Amino acid sequence: MEIVNEVRNLGVYVAYDVVAGVDNTRYVPQLEEEVRRVVEEVRRTLSLDTLKDHLIIRAYRDFYWRVLGIDPTKQRPAQEALLRRVLRGEPLPRINPAVDAGNAASIKYMVPIGLYDIAKIRGGVLRIRFSRKGEVFRPIGGSPIELDNQIVLASDSQILHIYPYRDSVETKIEESTRDILVVVAGVAGVGEERLVETARYLRNLFSLLGGAPVGEIRLA
Repeated sequence: MEIVNEVRNLGVYVAYDVVAGVDNTRYVPQLEEEVRRVVEEVRRTLSLDTLKDHLIIRAYRDFYWRVLGIDPTKQRPAQEALLRRVLRGEPLPRINPAVDAGNAASIKYMVPIGLYDIAKIRGGVLRIRFSRKGEVFRPIGGSPIELDNQIVLASDSQILHIYPYRDSVETKIEESTRDILVVVAGVAGVGEERLVETARYLRNLFSLLGGAPVGEIRLA
């Protein structure tokens, strides 16, 4: 699996990884314990009142304003929305083991993470690029959207993701998923090393589900 980045000049970059053989049908105690530990760590070290001013969160908010033209108080960065939920005392959403692992990694490192079922991806090379007029995106939990000049992760025939906050229902992770593409989304002001460290941490969580990496963590 290869990702080509056509918009790096906008401060867009990713770390990506492939993990194969995940058993996403059952929870294991080690993963449950790690998710609980991460939630406790976040609540101990972060504050809801000052979250928006954290350097990492601020970098994504600035990207929303300056590059995407989105008000981040109305469409929050994905990881900020998760963090706010946890800091309000609500539980981290529970979807399935792999998605829950991704959410735990996202709040721990404060970066957005996309997870994609490789068996559902059509086409070869994926590109981070601007959408083409008339392309349609089918989001998880929403109606199809016709795109016009938005940053996406896509093949020639399929859009997986609107960068860096919304994934497609076409490639979502389900209990039957075995092989996963991990994409950690970065923006200007967030070091590549944080993205790689996040991907490495998520490898470790997926290993609890029987997953094994295929190749090295790569940057694009």
